[in-house]
Amino acid sequence: MKPSLRPPKSGHPGLALERRFTAQGCGLVAGIDEAGRGAWAGPVVAAAVILPLERPDLERALAGVNDSKQLTARQRERLFGVIYGVAMAVGVGETPPADIDRLGIVPATRLAMQQAVRRLSPAPEALVIDAVDLTSLIDLPQQALFYGDAISLSIAAASIVAKVSRDRLMMALEAEYPGYRFADHKGYGTRAHQAALAQQGVTAIHRKSYAPVRRLLSGPEG
Repeated sequence: MKPSLRPPKSGHPGLALERRFTAQGCGLVAGIDEAGRGAWAGPVVAAAVILPLERPDLERALAGVNDSKQLTARQRERLFGVIYGVAMAVGVGETPPADIDRLGIVPATRLAMQQAVRRLSPAPEALVIDAVDLTSLIDLPQQALFYGDAISLSIAAASIVAKVSRDRLMMALEAEYPGYRFADHKGYGTRAHQAALAQQGVTAIHRKSYAPVRRLLSGPEG
């Protein structure tokens, strides 16, 4: 299905969307989300999470799991471990900057999500996805919706896994590219990142198709 535009609901994400698929006989439902689409550097990272929907205390076991943007870094780190302890399966995929430049960010995001789904064991029977339609890549029943990480507990769990996985990767890249402060801004377009680019230039992990980076590469007359 195409993504449906609906406003975020108040409160915490639940399991109503997943239950629609289980009522149709799809017991293994994967929630999918990404992190890093808007960053100037680093990969886009996607995560897929299958929760044990038959577990009666599931929502209590995942208390606090929400859209990753609503949580602090410390909360995300704690919940990351909780999710891995509760989930039936977790898969993480990434698309590097060179492929983002070659394909564009939306196709690159789809590839990262496809990779994350392929890394799930057991394999899912249905998908719930934040904002991205995967019907062209994955032949499974699926629902994509905007604000999915505020509505679906599975998508919210995936948003945390994707965000923490990507943040850890960017912190590790700090050692390879000192002076860019990737551990602080994670590749996003902060003033500190912009200043580092102006002073030290573009690295191999920058997205050269993104306008702020492209302008630096094209020179003062670009």
